[in-house]
Amino acid sequence: MTEDVTKFKPPNDRLKKIKKILIVVGAVVLILILVLMILGALWWKGWLWERISREEELRGLDLKTGVFTLRQIKAATNNFDAANKIGEGGFGSVYKGILLDGTIIAVKQLSSRSKQGNREFVNEIGMISSLQHSNVVRLYGCCAEGDQLLLIYEYMENNNLALALFGTEEVQLRLDWPTRPRICIGIAKGLAFLHEDCPLRIVHRDIKATNVLLDKDLNPKISDFGLARLDEEENTHISTRVAGTIGYMAPEYALWGYLTYKADVYSFGVVALEIIAGKNNMKYRPSENFVCLLDWALVLQQKGNPLDLVDPKLGTKFDKEEAMRIIKVALLCTNPSPALRPTMSEVVNMLEGRNDVHEIISEPSSYGDGMRFKSLTEFDQVILQRSENTSIIQSSGSACIGSSSTSAHDLYEKSSNFS
Repeated sequence: MTEDVTKFKPPNDRLKKIKKILIVVGAVVLILILVLMILGALWWKGWLWERISREEELRGLDLKTGVFTLRQIKAATNNFDAANKIGEGGFGSVYKGILLDGTIIAVKQLSSRSKQGNREFVNEIGMISSLQHSNVVRLYGCCAEGDQLLLIYEYMENNNLALALFGTEEVQLRLDWPTRPRICIGIAKGLAFLHEDCPLRIVHRDIKATNVLLDKDLNPKISDFGLARLDEEENTHISTRVAGTIGYMAPEYALWGYLTYKADVYSFGVVALEIIAGKNNMKYRPSENFVCLLDWALVLQQKGNPLDLVDPKLGTKFDKEEAMRIIKVALLCTNPSPALRPTMSEVVNMLEGRNDVHEIISEPSSYGDGMRFKSLTEFDQVILQRSENTSIIQSSGSACIGSSSTSAHDLYEKSSNFS
């Protein structure tokens, strides 16, 4: 009887034990539910999917470039040391790095604030990786780990053309005459490749001196692609949100968003004039009667003395016939009517002297004396009004409307102080 009493446990103790077990189980279940809800929310918003799938999609692409690990890039840039930062823009930062084999690279670290999604990033890498040309900046590879999106490009020793032409005295380069025509022809060949010879017809959308990089031998290479594509025969143009830089945008694109490869031709014409004059299109006004460098060039052409445009720093050390040819081609490229602009392959042939330069046709109503000033001024006012309704990034002393893409905009902008 005594033994039975000692084995007996009051019902209250059992209930307490059961309650403790239920509380523990309930807490575990609640935690699991919360975790699942968080994971579900991340999946729904695409964050978790992006982290998991970005690397898989990159590996699934037939890339002509490599996929780097974050560890490799951290080692190359000394963990993104501020001392290695060579540029910064709306897209993020650019760092100089050195790979284990001694290759010097430029690493573009895309900002986490970028709204470009996983699929767009992967598709863009796939397109850029197929671009192989001596006048197009080479993409070595990319890295996508966690929230890091990195593009790895070849490093350009002489920075960009804008700094070389009209940067501060400390960064300007002495570009002699043989070098300037060579740079013009190189840019033209790069654009002809993008428009006509690469697997996808690509419109850059933001050709300007800042987006032309110079290697150690001062060979020009086009960088920072908008990558608007015209990859179908029936697609003669794209109606799109304007993304480019005031002073370089073709009128039909800036005013109506009508984009064809002829928009790049117009921008090239402006850059060619800058190379000849050594002056920034938007910042140079010889007097209050002129709107910009292009405006001045048109007046000089009409007055019969276009060689006054040539950079005074060259003195008399330039080929007059060659200078006349480049100026005429540049003005032909900046014709207000896209139909009257040449293709970039025609531009190359004219610059290299294989073809005669076409006659320049300009509208008297647009460029004749008083109407010329009124027309260009009104054009600038319309552009600025449009830009008020979009994001504006100050770049190279002029306003940059919208954004080209993740790989676009100012690879080497850190020291871009233009005089």
